[in-house]
Amino acid sequence: MDSKFHALMYPWFATGHMTPFLHLANKLADKGHRVTFLLPKKTLKQYEHLNLFPDKIVFHSVTVPHVDGLPIGTETASEIPVSSTNLLASAMDLTRAQIEDQVLAVKPDLIFFDFAHWIPEMAKDFGVKTVMYVVVSASTIASMLVQGGELGVPPPGYPSSKVLLRKQDLYSMKSINNDGTKFMERITTSLMNCDVIAIRTVREIEGSFCDYIEKHCKKRVLLTGPMFPEPDETKQLEEKWSNWLSGFEPDSVVFCALGTQVVLQKDQFQELCLAMELTGLPFLLAVKPPRGISTIQEALPDGFEERVKGRGVVWGGWVQQELILSHPSVGCFVSHCGFGSMWESLMNDCQIVLIPQLGDQILNTRLLSEELEVSVEVAREETGWFSKESLRDAITSVMERESETGKLVRMNHNKWRETLFSPGVMIGYVNNSVNSLQDLVYQ
Repeated sequence: MDSKFHALMYPWFATGHMTPFLHLANKLADKGHRVTFLLPKKTLKQYEHLNLFPDKIVFHSVTVPHVDGLPIGTETASEIPVSSTNLLASAMDLTRAQIEDQVLAVKPDLIFFDFAHWIPEMAKDFGVKTVMYVVVSASTIASMLVQGGELGVPPPGYPSSKVLLRKQDLYSMKSINNDGTKFMERITTSLMNCDVIAIRTVREIEGSFCDYIEKHCKKRVLLTGPMFPEPDETKQLEEKWSNWLSGFEPDSVVFCALGTQVVLQKDQFQELCLAMELTGLPFLLAVKPPRGISTIQEALPDGFEERVKGRGVVWGGWVQQELILSHPSVGCFVSHCGFGSMWESLMNDCQIVLIPQLGDQILNTRLLSEELEVSVEVAREETGWFSKESLRDAITSVMERESETGKLVRMNHNKWRETLFSPGVMIGYVNNSVNSLQDLVYQ
């Protein structure tokens, strides 16, 4: 009997979801399985180069319907503020007929999904098994399952009193509208109705949270590992960044990047710039222009460019984050702690400073800073933002080699990197999860 299966994949319309789904598709294709990958029209070109097995992975575009409140032509989360996320989710719901047509046409054995919570119900009509592929941390999902009780108070059996949302976190989540609860319902519905849950994590770091999810949802939880692509030796850092970074001592540059969805207010942006200046260290700050302002230059603090000339760059475009982090001159990564960035920071050896903005980022930060003690979370003001002094102090605390904090997080970080890079660890997760999926299809 041929044990190869055909999977249909339909991830949430965001870079941090489509990319790990495609990495998983490549792992499945490498083992001879076929994948039909559904994604919005505008993103097809963006992902073609990441498809390592075009004979096994076939892209199909989905037309994202217009929903009142979204700009015409919106297809992905990076095109809108976080407060409009629920509108984009509503647009995804309106694609159901397109997905049904695809299922009828390609007759998959499995459907991988995350936020399209109606897929398990739809799949049952076609006799197809479903896998909710969780690309955020297991600790975030575990926290969602218990939220509704008192903030910051773990229920009986919850694995950690440290990795929970707290009252003060609500300040930094003001940008999300009140429909955030609807989004959590969407995720919990997906978890409870799918056949199997797969999570992009490792037991060594989040095993207790995975066990909690398995027990709470009463179904099998598979772990795929962080699902990074194989290192591509041909990929080089852009020459302008390589040359600029090479002008500084090893481990001396602070690199700050806040992801594709974070767009700051002008005063927050300026506070971030001034914090970088205050460190006295060379820095590269990669962040979108503030709200309502078209270019970075227009928003910089008075006299800032002149004062940091030669040691500081603020960049408003996309950068090769992974390659920058691995440059020997980079000594500190200041991040929003999205799940992809969390793994990249763990797998590199620079120090980690975290300024999370959204619920899952806050929980990832607690996991790294309080549970694993590999990073420092920046102290916040009552407004939910932080002062330039508090960010400077956090960076200084990890960059000073002899400081107590610096020694502690460096020691723990090295320990976890060694664990993650132990021979066979990553490939073991991939092999085990793929074997389990074959069993699911052919049991």
